[in-house]
Amino acid sequence: MSLTSHDQRWDARLWGALTVLSAVIFLDALDVSMVGVALPSIQADLGLSTSTLQWVVSGYVLGYGGLLLLGGRTADLLGRRRVFLTALAVFAVASLLGGLVDNGSLLIVARFIKGISAAFTAPAALSIITTTFAEGPARNRALSIFTACGASGFSLGLVLSGFLTELGWRWTFLSPVPVAIIALVAGFRLLPRHSGEERTHGGHDLVGAATITFSMLLFVFAVVQAPEAGWGSVRTLASLAGAVALLALFVVTELRVKHPLVRLAILRSGPLVRANLGLVVLFGSYVSFQFVAMQYFQNLLGWTALHTALAFLPAGLLVALTSTKMGDFADRFGTARLIAIGSVSLVAGYAVFLGAGEHPSLATMVIPGMLLLGISFALMFPSLNIQATAGVADDEQGLASGLLNTSGQVGGALMLAVVTAVVTAHGGAVTMPAIRSSFAVCAVIAVIGLGIALTGLFARRATSPAAKAKQENDDLPVLENA
Repeated sequence: MSLTSHDQRWDARLWGALTVLSAVIFLDALDVSMVGVALPSIQADLGLSTSTLQWVVSGYVLGYGGLLLLGGRTADLLGRRRVFLTALAVFAVASLLGGLVDNGSLLIVARFIKGISAAFTAPAALSIITTTFAEGPARNRALSIFTACGASGFSLGLVLSGFLTELGWRWTFLSPVPVAIIALVAGFRLLPRHSGEERTHGGHDLVGAATITFSMLLFVFAVVQAPEAGWGSVRTLASLAGAVALLALFVVTELRVKHPLVRLAILRSGPLVRANLGLVVLFGSYVSFQFVAMQYFQNLLGWTALHTALAFLPAGLLVALTSTKMGDFADRFGTARLIAIGSVSLVAGYAVFLGAGEHPSLATMVIPGMLLLGISFALMFPSLNIQATAGVADDEQGLASGLLNTSGQVGGALMLAVVTAVVTAHGGAVTMPAIRSSFAVCAVIAVIGLGIALTGLFARRATSPAAKAKQENDDLPVLENA
């Protein structure tokens, strides 16, 4: 089941497969943000300390960010459908476990397992789409729908969590279970079985898999625990040094092994690298902004969890309503232009919140700022996914997907740690100066992202038709729209 570039008609089975994949990425994204509003209730019910509570969030990030690259390559080697469905079943079990436990440690374990499962479902789902739909309008349309569900899940997670927390925090863990089970059953029936999908005959780079996995785990661990332990602590420095050493060993291994886990030449693609850096900025800055905004709205302004969740509703609705059109826009204008415009909107959105005070105006600050951030997500998230996977060979789609998702998760962990350090520098208390400084950090990160986006835009204009024709004959990923 696949589409050629000339076949624009999608039958019911193809729509069903896309719906399953989109539903799962919606659940993955929902799980990232939905736990945020429920944290105070979890802390009170389970009697967790603040340092333990952070691992309810960090445990998920550790599993997700640490294993994404391995998850993407595993999908290429063992079969995308098989990896996707297995990881989805694990996600459902871990969600059920998280909603039933009465112990903080078990809850953190459940979150870690959910992060691991998402590290396999997300790149497998994306690579199933990119190998099922031919590159061009068909794939761009499918990716715009897929990424719209992911962005909507992340944006609407806070809103849904606000309602569910009123019923009880356990519902934020239990509610995805029936959806995951339905998606699992439907996936067995609808997901395509591509001939020649598996590459077990090519050999396995076990050393590369081990070194990159433990390198990512150590790096994410160092970043998420740095605000508590201190950036100059022995634990943080040792973890970072270990991550760098393992990464160096990984690079040496990939240059020498016959069948590498990651073909390093893929990083010679400018559009792919820019897409990864773009997602570091987009996801990293927004996760940090979300964390600070939650503190601002609830701790300083005294808003309720539901009131806070509704403040994020404009951005979520805008993403949900417009992201599905981004495939058509990418066909018409190219991803580089959309990413650049989205980057401008991202900077403007954070700039609006630089005027945060004790009596913010909904009409002049909160709603306009959220709408600008929603516009940036709607434009950038689908475009970055399209740009990162365009021109990549089918047998490396999982790798490209894993790289992109890893960039987002590591960016989120790193930027959040930086913002947490800014708050700590103000005495650890949530004060207005700390809030403004944190918003300023998000704005600076967004400005850096705008610079990266502009280099892509200028590179696109500077590339002549003759140079593009020559590049198509090279053994490198080619991107028509960037």
